[in-house]
Amino acid sequence: MDYPNDQAPGAPVRSGIPEHGRIPKYYAVKAQIDRLVGDLGEGNVIPTERDLSEEYGVARETVRQALRELVLEGKLRRQGRGTVVAGPKLEQPLSLASYTEGVRRQGRTPGRGLVTLDRFPCPAALAAETGLERGEPVWHLERVLLADDERVGLESTYVAMSRVPNLDADFEPDSSFYAYLHGQGIAFGDADERIETVLATPREALLIGTPPALPMLLIHRVSRDTAGRPLERVRSLYRGDRFSFTAHLRG
Repeated sequence: MDYPNDQAPGAPVRSGIPEHGRIPKYYAVKAQIDRLVGDLGEGNVIPTERDLSEEYGVARETVRQALRELVLEGKLRRQGRGTVVAGPKLEQPLSLASYTEGVRRQGRTPGRGLVTLDRFPCPAALAAETGLERGEPVWHLERVLLADDERVGLESTYVAMSRVPNLDADFEPDSSFYAYLHGQGIAFGDADERIETVLATPREALLIGTPPALPMLLIHRVSRDTAGRPLERVRSLYRGDRFSFTAHLRG
């Protein structure tokens, strides 16, 4: 197989074009626009659908489909009535580091907007998953995740009130919950995580400010302290067009 010398190691082999060469017309246009995106650089406006359809000799609907996929992949973003080249995705480490730490490593300013902080008796499903006692009081903390004031995700945290009884009084909602726990003398021991792709619900899409059809990365985490006791259960929803996840593996 002939591999192009300039193909990036992380790119699809042969740009995703099968050996027989038969591909949908929109995909060929998408590959051409993708190259254009790389040449233009972040923040620059791409040509209009009309100009692109004339440039590549295809119908505007073909161009529109190619642009839709590039927007979903996070390479382009809508701005007003035009479309511009998006910046690189945020890389979030799969570790017991907080969202705040991950965003700061990339020179961005993390933030969170409080949606709700309430308490209720621990339901059976949450108790079975975490090891908490059914019926014991738990906090539910829900916040919109921000990076440079851009809404990029939504996070729900469940934690026993016995661990942080004054959460509603002495916790700043826009700060790191992990830093708060450390300040309370609570240390993380280990956690189990599961990642899946989902579509946001109408409520989630409204809170994050995205179309419901935008793919999301959903992380479920159950954490324990250094003594093995249940600590938190987190549901984190991240925009698929703005995030990627990294992990360091050892043999």
